[in-house]
Amino acid sequence: MSRNMFERRTFMKRAGLMALAAAGGGRIGESYAQDQVRWSSGTDMPKLKAPANACDCHMHIYDARFPVDPSATLKPGDALVDDYRRLQKRIGTTRNVIVTPSTYGTDNGVTLDAMAKIGATARGVAVVNTSVTDAELKRLADLGVRGIRFNLVQAGATTVEMLEPLSKRVNALGWHVQIHMLGDQIVKIEDLLNKLPSPIVFDHLGRIPQPAGTDHPAFGVIRKLIDKGRPGSSSRARTRTRKSALQGMRIRARSRRRTPRPHRRGWCGRAIGLIRPRKKTRKRMMPCSLTC
Repeated sequence: MSRNMFERRTFMKRAGLMALAAAGGGRIGESYAQDQVRWSSGTDMPKLKAPANACDCHMHIYDARFPVDPSATLKPGDALVDDYRRLQKRIGTTRNVIVTPSTYGTDNGVTLDAMAKIGATARGVAVVNTSVTDAELKRLADLGVRGIRFNLVQAGATTVEMLEPLSKRVNALGWHVQIHMLGDQIVKIEDLLNKLPSPIVFDHLGRIPQPAGTDHPAFGVIRKLIDKGRPGSSSRARTRTRKSALQGMRIRARSRRRTPRPHRRGWCGRAIGLIRPRKKTRKRMMPCSLTC
């Protein structure tokens, strides 16, 4: 469908709704009055209402004003703070954690800029390597950063060898380490994971593949860590791993993590409507406290 045709249909739909509201004196339903947000699927309100203070535990900002790392493989278009604010109004989250994407290497400028724009309801997860100074870590902490990320799928800025030394350093700050690895990779570093002193967050629910699901060894590794009170599991998951994400709901419910985040290639408001746990479990999954 051409862009002009899409815009024409959108205009006609909104004009018709406004005419109906004017004729009947009624209120246009919120589920039909939402604008299309860039990088988001659909315009309907989520079927599940987010509780007060719900936090989006992982999202990225992309901004062409900031230089792309030469080794980056993921180079999406702009996904800006203003776009994200419009999405928040639709899905009902009021707090968020901004994570530096692999696109920018160890340059956390895009994340710090977004945190400053959003304000006190935002925290950050940075990307650093072992050359980072204690002064820089303190500066990041003062600006609201509360963790560091290791993307070992789109590898480049960080390595497995950096995990333990950096975990020791950020643990003193009360930070966590966030790990993005494939399920098979996680199995290979089980011993290392058990040695990390800091809290652990597994990105993409540990990238546990289908059809293995809960029978995959990575599920057992993460489950054992959770039973020891160690990690959380990020709820973000790409559309193509949706089955894996849903099967991992059990992990997520026990790991005190937060609302689904918009995935890397798009902010998907529909994801929040996929959650169907009992009310008590949902309250554990969705609200969280932002570390001060």
